[in-house]
Amino acid sequence: MTNEENNSKQRMTASTVAKKLSAAEEIEQEGQDEAPRANAYGLLGALLAAPPKEELVSLLRQIDPVVEDRSSSMGEAWEVLRLAAARARVEDLDDEYHALFIGLGRGELVPYASWYLTGFMMDQPLAVLRRDLQALGFERQSDVHEPEDHVAALCETMSIIISLPEEVPLATQKHFFEEHMQPWISTFFLDLQKAKSARFYRAVGQFGCRFLEFEKAYLSMPA
Repeated sequence: MTNEENNSKQRMTASTVAKKLSAAEEIEQEGQDEAPRANAYGLLGALLAAPPKEELVSLLRQIDPVVEDRSSSMGEAWEVLRLAAARARVEDLDDEYHALFIGLGRGELVPYASWYLTGFMMDQPLAVLRRDLQALGFERQSDVHEPEDHVAALCETMSIIISLPEEVPLATQKHFFEEHMQPWISTFFLDLQKAKSARFYRAVGQFGCRFLEFEKAYLSMPA
């Protein structure tokens, strides 16, 4: 996905996703608008792929979940994310991101599925992921150097396949999530909330956990 497409997805997020997901106490699949799910994954992908720029932070400051839903699980998570963005300075977010995910040699967290599942980089989970990505029609881009099991790449992949329901049915989305994300990603978001270097990203971790609760419930509904 190009940077222009990713930025477009970010622009859609604050105005639509917060209101729709924060209100989703009762989940129905039939006739469900998939855009909020896709955009929420896209937002997580953007926040975890690189330090957020001023445009995205400004959008997060404008989040306005439906007032009566602020006490819901997702509504509370959106509000925490909004408050964290309101307090954040972009230059500080760059330092925080690097301390968490890059560091000198490695960051405080290692945001890869293989690492969380086996304790090693580029292990068997990555091989299985590459097989499934190929089956879905994804090709590795020559200018991308990160392994495909980076948490941001997985969130972006979910965003893309949810956006293509006619090509990628819900059963395939569910298989991808359960195979490549569910076994480890909640632990990653909990670690992110507890990381010593995390300030703004504590809110990202909380939002990730709450959204995953929503997603698990959604995908567990009978078709």
